[in-house]
Amino acid sequence: MGAVADPREGGRSVALATGGTVNYANRQLTTIHDPKVPFEEYLHYANISRQEETRLYGKGSDFQEGNSSLGGFIKGKVLRRSAAAPPPMTITEAAVTGKKETLDEKAAMDSDGNPIPERWEVTDAEWLNASRAARTATWGAIFYLIATDILGPFTTGWAFSQLGWGPGISLYTVFGFLSAYTGYQLWRMFVQLDSDRYPMRDFGDVAFRVYGQWARHICNILQSFQFFFNVGLIIISSGQSISQMSTGNLCFIVCVLVSAIAGCLIGQVRTLARFGWLASLAVALNLFVIFSTMGVMSNSPPNYTAVAASYPDVLPDPTNPAPIHYAAGSPPGLGLVNNVSGLMQAVFSYGGATLFINLLSEMRRPFDFWKGLLCGEIFIYTVYIVYGAFCYGKQGQYVYNPSYQGINPYGWQTVGNTLELITGIIAACLYGNIGIKVLYNNVGMDLLNFPLLQSKKGKLLWVALVPIYWLLAFIVGASIPQFSQFSAFVGAACILQFTYTFPPLLMLGFKMQRDAILPGETFDPATGQVHRLDYGIKRWIRGYKKELLWNTWDLFFFLGSTVTAVLGIYSSIYLMHKAFSTNPNQAAFTCKSPTGG
Repeated sequence: MGAVADPREGGRSVALATGGTVNYANRQLTTIHDPKVPFEEYLHYANISRQEETRLYGKGSDFQEGNSSLGGFIKGKVLRRSAAAPPPMTITEAAVTGKKETLDEKAAMDSDGNPIPERWEVTDAEWLNASRAARTATWGAIFYLIATDILGPFTTGWAFSQLGWGPGISLYTVFGFLSAYTGYQLWRMFVQLDSDRYPMRDFGDVAFRVYGQWARHICNILQSFQFFFNVGLIIISSGQSISQMSTGNLCFIVCVLVSAIAGCLIGQVRTLARFGWLASLAVALNLFVIFSTMGVMSNSPPNYTAVAASYPDVLPDPTNPAPIHYAAGSPPGLGLVNNVSGLMQAVFSYGGATLFINLLSEMRRPFDFWKGLLCGEIFIYTVYIVYGAFCYGKQGQYVYNPSYQGINPYGWQTVGNTLELITGIIAACLYGNIGIKVLYNNVGMDLLNFPLLQSKKGKLLWVALVPIYWLLAFIVGASIPQFSQFSAFVGAACILQFTYTFPPLLMLGFKMQRDAILPGETFDPATGQVHRLDYGIKRWIRGYKKELLWNTWDLFFFLGSTVTAVLGIYSSIYLMHKAFSTNPNQAAFTCKSPTGG
C-alpha cells in the first residue's frame, strides 16, 4: 500500500521496474494468486519460513530487539523519537544454494576491466531478504494496533440500554471470547499457509488458499463495502457533531456535506505512512473524550433534546422526561429487533478481525501474534464493559449513540464533538484510503487492467477516484442519517462475517484439506508436483473426521453466525424503515438534525 513498487506484487510491477524484458526464473513472482499452486506447496514453504524465523529471532539466536516490544514501538511510531534499530538479519545466497559468497569487487568487472551491467534476476536469497525486510512488527506493536483499530466504545452505553444489565454484560463477554477464538483461528491458518515465497497480505488471501479465487473475490468485495459504509457512518456522526456545535442553526445536510468535503481533501494522501502520527493523536483524543464524558455524566442529566429527536419512542416530550430506570433483563417495551440491534453494536465493537491478516503480514515473528491478540482483546473487553456499564448506570434508557453527544452542558458537548470530529475525519480517511486501494488492486487491476497505483496514470486515477468515493459515501450517509441502525446494519452485513462467520468456515476447509493428506502422499519442491493417492469427496470426508468434534463445533459456529447475521440485517432494516416512516429528524436529505439542534 506504500508508494514504492513491491516486486512481490507480481510480474507486472517487476516488469515495470525492469522494462518488461526479463525472463523470470522465480515462480513466486507470478504465483501469489495462481490457482495452479497446490495446497501442499503452501504448507511446505510455510513450514520452512516458520523454522527460519525461529532460527533468526527465536530463543538461542543472537537477535537483539533494541527496545522492549511495546516500548520501542511507542517510542518510534507514537512519540516519533528515534530508536536504535536492530541489526538487519539477512539470508545470504549461501544459505539457499550452499555456495560460498564472495565480496571481491573484481567480480563485478569483465575481462577488460569494465563494470558488468547490473542483473535484474531476483534470486531466492534476495526474495527472502526482501520479504523478511518488510516484516518488522513485534507483538507489542500488534497489541497497540489491535487496540487502536477496535477501540471505539462510544456505542456501548446505547447497546446496554437495548439489552439490559444481564444480557448486555453476558453478550459482550460471549462475543468477546468468540472474537478471540476466531482471531486464534486466523492466526493458526496464517502460520501454516504464509511464507516468504508466498506471502499473505489480507483476508482474501486466506480465502483464496483454502477455497479458491471465488472466495477471495467475495471477501475483497465485502471488505470494500465495509470500509465504504464505515466512511458513511463517520460522515453521519461528524455531521451530527457539526450540527450540535451550531445549535441547529446550520442545515443538517450542509453539516454532512462539510464533513464529506473535509474528508475528501485529506483523503487525497495516498500513503498510509503519512497518517501515522494522526492515528496516534486520535488514540489520545479518544481516551480524553472517554474520561471527560464519564465525568460529565456523573454531574449532569442526559441530553433529553437529542434523545427525543432520535428516539421519540423513548422520550416523546423532552420537557417532561420520566425518571431514569434500568432493566436486569431485556428492557420493557423493546422487542427482539431492538435487542438484536443493540447486539450488533457489540459485533461492531469487536470488528478488528478484518485487518488481522494485514497485521500478521507485518510481523517479524508471526508465532508471537497470540500475545498481542490476547492482551488486546482483554484490554478492549475491559474498556467496553466498564464504559458501557457506566454510561447505562448514569443515564439508563436515555443513553445516546454516540455517547459524547448525549451529555447535557453545551460546553462539554462542544469539547467532545470537536475532538471526535478530528478523530472521525482521521478514521474516515484511513478507511477510505484502504477501501479505495482494495477496490483498485482487486477490481481495477485484476479485472479492469488498471495501471499500477505508483505509475503516473495510477496517481491520476487516484486523484479522480477519491472525490467519487467520498461523493458516494456522502449520498449514503445523507440518505440514511440513522447512526444507531446504520451501524447495526454494517455490523450485521459486513463486520460479523469477517469476525464470526468466515473464520470457522475457513478453518473447517483448511483442516479438511490438511488432515486429508495421507502418509504416502508427497510434494516435490523442485517441480511443484503433488502425488496424491485419491481425489474427490472422500478426501474431504477423511479430513473432516480427523478432528470430528472441533470440526462439528466450527460448522455449528458458522451456521449460528449466519443466522445471527440474517437477524441483524432484518432488524436494522426494519428499524430504519420505521424511523423513515415516523421520525422526520431521521429522514433522507433533511435539514432537521438527529440531535435536535
